[in-house]
Amino acid sequence: MAKYIFVMGGVLSSLGKGIATASIGLLLKSMGYKVVLQKFDPYLNVDPGTMSPFQHGEVFVTDDGAETDLDLGHYERFVDQALSRASSCSAGQVYESVITNERKGIYLGKTVQVIPHVTDEIKRRITAQAEGNDFVISEIGGTVGDIEGLPFLEAIRQLHLDLGNENTLNILLTYVPYIKTAGELKTKPSQHSTYKLREIGIQPDILLCRSEKPFEDEIYAKISLFTNVRKENVINALDVNCVYEIPMNYQKANLPEIICQHFNMKSCPIDLSHWQEFLDNRENSEGTVKIAVCGKYVRHQDAYKSIVEALYHAAARLKKKIIITWVDTERIFDNGDLDKELSGIDCILIPGGFGIRGIDGKIAIAKYARTKNIPLLGICLGMQVMAVEFARNVCKMEQAHSTEFVEDSPDPVIHLMEKQLYRKLTGGSMRLGAYTCKLSEGSLAHKAYDTLEISERHRHRYEFNNDYRQRLMDAGLCLSGVSDDNLLVEILEYPANDFYIGVQFHPEFKSRPHRPHPLFVGLLRAAIKA
Repeated sequence: MAKYIFVMGGVLSSLGKGIATASIGLLLKSMGYKVVLQKFDPYLNVDPGTMSPFQHGEVFVTDDGAETDLDLGHYERFVDQALSRASSCSAGQVYESVITNERKGIYLGKTVQVIPHVTDEIKRRITAQAEGNDFVISEIGGTVGDIEGLPFLEAIRQLHLDLGNENTLNILLTYVPYIKTAGELKTKPSQHSTYKLREIGIQPDILLCRSEKPFEDEIYAKISLFTNVRKENVINALDVNCVYEIPMNYQKANLPEIICQHFNMKSCPIDLSHWQEFLDNRENSEGTVKIAVCGKYVRHQDAYKSIVEALYHAAARLKKKIIITWVDTERIFDNGDLDKELSGIDCILIPGGFGIRGIDGKIAIAKYARTKNIPLLGICLGMQVMAVEFARNVCKMEQAHSTEFVEDSPDPVIHLMEKQLYRKLTGGSMRLGAYTCKLSEGSLAHKAYDTLEISERHRHRYEFNNDYRQRLMDAGLCLSGVSDDNLLVEILEYPANDFYIGVQFHPEFKSRPHRPHPLFVGLLRAAIKA
């Protein structure tokens, strides 16, 4: 049967539970085991799709169209396998299921309670992942002691009782701060978070102790004594310069062997040569590429987490160091402002987004890149503003716009299609998940992908207006990617420039450290040649 690993966090948030979970998944998969990862978020939103990126960071989208927490991006990048909506669960989803069941009479008139009904639903979602996998690794969001996380921890306690110690493993990520004035590492926060977890009825089997300083032997012994965790199972999770170093550090600490020993499973050799090659390329990079990422969420860069990682992946492939300049498009630029803002920039990326804030800035930047032949990649809304800018300034449709922002635009280059207008009434107008795209032979996209058919993930409502296809093409725009049925424009290019390409989808979601996305590689390669 599948083995279950639960990753929890103590002391404070943002310790890196998602990276820890992803790293464990990578190590076990590298041993030859089949793994699946899932994230449980304690918030009551059904999913993060309607949450502000300033609060929550980016929304990561799976192939099957689930809007999920950004930690699923870490999972996919590390484990290199596509996850599904089953890998993302919020308290809102759990309560929604329980209430729906109650309304259907499934509970046969019983009083519906957190125990057993809510906890049973959580357990069902965990064990449903077991088929075909050797390990189910579940990360519990939040911090031990948070009231909203208690049902999830109670479900874990019950699963340990149901399945036995030989089939479940509890890992607690905690914090050992270094007090500079005392010159000491302090173990008390780790002790207290472990006490709190034990009060709930969960004894951690492994501690991952975040720290900026390496442990002396006495620190290991002290933590072990006061947490009731074996000394060899206390792992010093040292701070690193790059999160991709963490799996190597866990491997050196024998974490995968400790996990296999707990489950009485074979500890197989681990080959991370592809991972090490990526790290070596980063370390031995020569020269720099300066890129401007131009959006409205730049004050909270987790809003563009997958884009940043995809840029790092591409830069490592080219053995270059990437320097990112964040440009706030909520300012309206004239050419003078842009010359100053984009001075020394080698290439530009305009990411996706929703809402009118920052649109004028994005349009101005698209024009600046097109007229000065600066390599540009536009993603989702970025592609749409490229179409609007081209219509305005090349096709002389001065009031061209998207109906998302100007409903009565005389030239709605971007709009909602007829089917979407109907679906809008029922709340289902988003195009989410993976769709196939056909590429034009000889196009820039074709050269980048080296294939004529691709599959990429979407998250948007508005589409390129087919009524304007021919007019923009006659003016020099190339519509190099379309849907299977030729109904939807997916990619546009401006062949007069070295690299000027907009895509309706989100290529960043499929980039991997050892397999950088070809569009990001193409953008940086064009910047290097410029």
